[in-house]
Amino acid sequence: MEAVMANHKVKQTPSLARHLKSRHVQLIALGGTIGTGLFLGAGKAIHLAGPAIIWAYLLTGVMCFLLMRALGELLLSDLSALSFVDFITRYLGQRLGTVAGWIYWLCWITIAMTEITAIGVYMRFWFPALPQWLPGLLFLVLLLGLNLFTVGAFGEVEFWFALIKIIAILALIGTGIFMLSVHFKTSSGHATLTNLMIGGLFPTGIKGFILSFQMVVFSFVGIEMVGLTAAETQQPDRVLPKAINDIPLRIILFYVGALTVMMAIYPWHQLSTAQSPFVQVFENIGIRAAAGIVNFVVLTAAASACNSALYSTGRMLFSLMSSAEHPHMRWLSRLSKNHVPVFALLFSTLVIASAVLLNLWLPDIVFTFISSVATTCFLFIWALIILAHLKYKKTPAARTTHFATPLFPWGDYFVLAFLGFATLVLCLNQATFYALMIALVCIGGLYFWQVWRG
Repeated sequence: MEAVMANHKVKQTPSLARHLKSRHVQLIALGGTIGTGLFLGAGKAIHLAGPAIIWAYLLTGVMCFLLMRALGELLLSDLSALSFVDFITRYLGQRLGTVAGWIYWLCWITIAMTEITAIGVYMRFWFPALPQWLPGLLFLVLLLGLNLFTVGAFGEVEFWFALIKIIAILALIGTGIFMLSVHFKTSSGHATLTNLMIGGLFPTGIKGFILSFQMVVFSFVGIEMVGLTAAETQQPDRVLPKAINDIPLRIILFYVGALTVMMAIYPWHQLSTAQSPFVQVFENIGIRAAAGIVNFVVLTAAASACNSALYSTGRMLFSLMSSAEHPHMRWLSRLSKNHVPVFALLFSTLVIASAVLLNLWLPDIVFTFISSVATTCFLFIWALIILAHLKYKKTPAARTTHFATPLFPWGDYFVLAFLGFATLVLCLNQATFYALMIALVCIGGLYFWQVWRG
């Protein structure tokens, strides 16, 4: 009788509510992507490649646009699907679908870990003696509280978080253009476009250019998050195409525009990898107040990306547990009266909090290590999206699509080739290689666990 009542309760559980508006979806995807990868990770990428990093961002941006168009065609083919994982399951099989769900959950767990790590780094700008782990933990608890309200509240908070950093990037670009136009004097000379040519087009060589792709690709992770908001979006058939078409182009503009201006203001080879290059630029040209403002913005950016990560992990775990075979696992799929997967959010937050220990034990390498694990996991997810799209295009339903992917099938093949290249790049550095192996072990272990279960 108890089992019957438990099953009845699961069936009566309220569904996710469509409370996300168009502006929420646009800014959620931007907020999840424009974060630590640009504001902190860009310093490491510039150190590796110099101004050639601009070409790396452009190439990766083209790949992301084609990936998003393939994802969009899948999403619009069946608006009843909860997320893109449903399409991976449908076209590539239940085993890979389940593995994809858990790996995507792990993707955003690692993203949140990098963001709370970055928060600790940013807070040291004002409080140098502050332990690196403490600010991230406090922000994590605060963001959890925000996510436990309605999804509309989450969307509104994320909208303003993302808007702050987008306005800041545009302001940075505008300020940089002004400084270039008047040849603003800095401690290392003048702001001029010739700073972009210090050392030539590939100042660190082709090897440095190739190695930079680890952090460049990491900068774009989360762009597919729009595929997770479909079940909670108002008028998805109208909102999703616009979001998918606009987001990649805007991100390319923000990344390429901001980095070009930044390296033109201040010589790229004098930037440190230990601090946000945006903060360094304003600090080193003598605008201390501006540096503090920029540090606040990058802190907001990290909080925004962590906010998106909490949303993603909660929804993905909810989706995975709602179809769990064992009744005792389904408690993670229960929704609150506000239609929020509260238990999935709480469990995910506890796992994310383990980054506190990593910041205690490995404060100097934790960011590179975790971001490399995240990059590997996202490469796997992106590859599965493209493979699912290739399978979908062989079905009769693909003939009636209203959002066809451009350059098919060569665009899909280009994405897969790029993902293979990015995976090889991770093998060229010891720290990223170890992270790659750990991620591959997790993926392989999950798959063979599915095979063993039958």
